[in-house]
Amino acid sequence: MKKIQTNNITLAYERIGEGTPLMLIHGYPLDHTIWNEVASLLENDFDLILPDLRGFGQSTTVETPYIMSDMADDLAGLLDHLKIEKVALAGHSMGGYVALAFAKKYSQRVSGLGLVSSQAAADSPEGKDRRYQTAADIAQKGVGIVADAMPPKLSADVRVQVFARALIEQQSPSAVMGALKAMAEREDLMSYISSATFPVTLIHGNEDVLIPIERAQEIKAVLPSAGFVELQGAGHMPMMEFAKEVAEGLKFFAN
Repeated sequence: MKKIQTNNITLAYERIGEGTPLMLIHGYPLDHTIWNEVASLLENDFDLILPDLRGFGQSTTVETPYIMSDMADDLAGLLDHLKIEKVALAGHSMGGYVALAFAKKYSQRVSGLGLVSSQAAADSPEGKDRRYQTAADIAQKGVGIVADAMPPKLSADVRVQVFARALIEQQSPSAVMGALKAMAEREDLMSYISSATFPVTLIHGNEDVLIPIERAQEIKAVLPSAGFVELQGAGHMPMMEFAKEVAEGLKFFAN
């Protein structure tokens, strides 16, 4: 992987393919490798940028609190380094929150927005409390508690569960805790996305137990122009469960 220095962190990324710039942003608590199968199907259509978000994979983080717009700033720094002015962003789960924060702050740099198993609404008070409690538990017991609990919620596919568990076990407690707190504090962007002036597409599995498909349907209701790919039988990891269908959905952004 290549690495740059930006915003007091080291940001690691891969870049493959040719065509329209498309950044694929991974979710919590994973890294860019969740996109490998999709990337191999898109490299003839896109200039693909696959970052490890701060703290995950080979990127470093900071110990002080941060929010989604800080993570968006990291990606802006990467695009500056690559001399890419405008990009389509496709974010999975937390990656979708980062993509939304980027779109709000850097709208002039966005050629399209894809939300994969994600949402625009903020956490409920109860959801926010759960994230902070999980962060406190990680501080006491380590990331193993997330590696034990999360894979079956990500997918019913055992192959995906094994892959995800191995990834989660590699992550640092500070990164996982920082991301949990950043997600808890994210703003509600439903009103923002309802007035989006760039193309938006939604890709969601109908068996997602972490972010129900109703969250994507709510966005479609306020933004009728959005593309909508509903994947029958997919859980929270459609880029691994249905890579071909996700890749086809993201070709929405090809010139």
